[in-house]
Amino acid sequence: MKQVRYKLRQRLAFGLTLACALPVAADSVDKGAEIYRSACKGCHEVSIAPSLEGVVGRRVASVTNFADYSEALQANSDKHWTPEELNRFLEAPRDYIPGTLMMQTVPDPQERAALIAYLTTLGTEPAALDITAPVSGIDQPVTVAVRRLNESQYRNTISDIFGADIEVKARFEPERREEGLQAVGNSDLSMTSAGFEQYFGLAQRIAAQALDETRRETTVPCSVPANEAAARACAADFVNGYGEQLFRRPLSEQERNSRLALVPEVSAGEDAFHQGLELALTSLLAAPEFLFRVETAEPDPDNEGHLRLDGYSRAARLSFLFWNTAPDEELLRAAASGELFNAAGLENQVQRLAGSPRFEQGVRAFFYDLMQLDGFDNLIKDPEIYPKFNQVVADSSREQMLKTLVGLLVTDDRDYRDIFVSNDTYINRSLAAVYKVPYTSDADWTEYTFPDELERTGLLSQIGFLSLFAHPGTSSPTRRGIKLHEIFMCEPTPDPPADVDFSKVKDSKAGTVRGRLLDHMENTGCVACHRRSDPPGLALEHFDGLGQLRKFENGQLIDVSATLNGADFVGASGLGELLHDDERIPACLVRNVYAYSAGRVPDEALSPFLSSSVAAFAEDGYRLPGLMQRMAVSEDFFHVVVPSGAGASDQVAASQ
Repeated sequence: MKQVRYKLRQRLAFGLTLACALPVAADSVDKGAEIYRSACKGCHEVSIAPSLEGVVGRRVASVTNFADYSEALQANSDKHWTPEELNRFLEAPRDYIPGTLMMQTVPDPQERAALIAYLTTLGTEPAALDITAPVSGIDQPVTVAVRRLNESQYRNTISDIFGADIEVKARFEPERREEGLQAVGNSDLSMTSAGFEQYFGLAQRIAAQALDETRRETTVPCSVPANEAAARACAADFVNGYGEQLFRRPLSEQERNSRLALVPEVSAGEDAFHQGLELALTSLLAAPEFLFRVETAEPDPDNEGHLRLDGYSRAARLSFLFWNTAPDEELLRAAASGELFNAAGLENQVQRLAGSPRFEQGVRAFFYDLMQLDGFDNLIKDPEIYPKFNQVVADSSREQMLKTLVGLLVTDDRDYRDIFVSNDTYINRSLAAVYKVPYTSDADWTEYTFPDELERTGLLSQIGFLSLFAHPGTSSPTRRGIKLHEIFMCEPTPDPPADVDFSKVKDSKAGTVRGRLLDHMENTGCVACHRRSDPPGLALEHFDGLGQLRKFENGQLIDVSATLNGADFVGASGLGELLHDDERIPACLVRNVYAYSAGRVPDEALSPFLSSSVAAFAEDGYRLPGLMQRMAVSEDFFHVVVPSGAGASDQVAASQ
């Protein structure tokens, strides 16, 4: 059994899905494509292994954006992948280049010839092309996007499928933020070899829990059958059922058969049968098709020459937006039936998702990403300056922001812009000590409305925003202003010039921050950005680096008046009113809802859709649930962008 697990891990690590290649004619590119899809595509297209675009004729170990080549392949970098070299390598990789991590073999010479013939058709890596005109040469489904699941999506999916009591203990691969969102950055993430080992070990532990004796009656769709036919049917139901839930679509025949091959005959005994099911489940849980969200487009039968996102990709996009988890049984059924291509059917599903208590989970995930709340995991404060700060306060600050957002925008269905002007929030005992307000509730959390004299107007005056975007020992008007523009206005600030002198700003014992920033802006290269970023932050200077209220700094009264774009305002309340009425705020939210759901920033082709969404958002009183529902029932929400030159090399099996 250990040897089987070892081989399974090695094969999965390189995206080779254990499927057996079918006999094909030597010159059949189509059959070679089938072998590629079943044995190579899974990880070679998500950078667990190097891209095979242009591999024929390419120098060995030469893909510049792939860093995990084995030493054995690097030692052969003077060679080129000619058809002859590929033929010898694919026949027995570890014999031909001892030390390579490649485990999959293609022993049949006709199958190797077919696969190499197909690899020859793969060109250089394509650039992105927006599909706004008819597309020629694509008559099968094509992969258009690949995104790695984030930690919360992984955990939610496992909990939904196997139960909330399944333990998920692992260190997940780090995420990357681009265009203000990790949801966008994750579209460019692959997986390191060490990361895959973590996922594989986690898959083993989850499969073992799901099939232990206490859960087996629920997990396995039948008792151990008495005959082989019944055993095969039971195993097929198990693999098909969990495969569809994990891959978010039905398994292909080869994907199913490769897992069934891991389940021994029932004559081997009950323990062996269940161990085989455990291996099959491990294979599913460690597969790229689960770990990555793969979106597929297909020819649109109602619009010749155009593509549409297929039903299962639509279902996943909806489910991860509204619930932050994989599609449930009903949504998968709707995908299979074509309901998601029908306006009424799509609207029914969107209303169901938005009307569920789980909608709160999706909204929390969206704002967790948008507000960059992952920063609390590594937040540091000087304990001598801020003795009240600890990890409990950090975690509570993050939770307060999420509770406030959900309470205002989902529970109370209020105007989105109220997050800048409302004093209503939630606190716990730890936060009450920092805010210096009484805590009279026996509950862990309680609703609370800040009195006006505490100057706690809106989300930006909460400890979360104020402490997250400050320095370990001081406040930072510049950082707060930069993040305000980035998060709420979609206006990033460029990095400062390399030769900027920050000495005057860093002297925290010299006067107030306002004075130090004014001195700093004597540098001519700094004025343009600071003129925009600093005023909002200066209005928040009554709050120190932890977010505690203060009126003086180094013995001097703090001035919280500011001017931005010709508008004068004072303090957190004045800033909140300014932002409440700024038309950039709702437009930025609309942009971010789309970017978060699609994993990419909207392009020019979507400008009319975004503009109409902003207008409808305003007409509806800026209600977030209504905005998300309206966007999700539009065909533009499922807008397709494919690689230029997409054709046979990018097409995926229609059965997937």
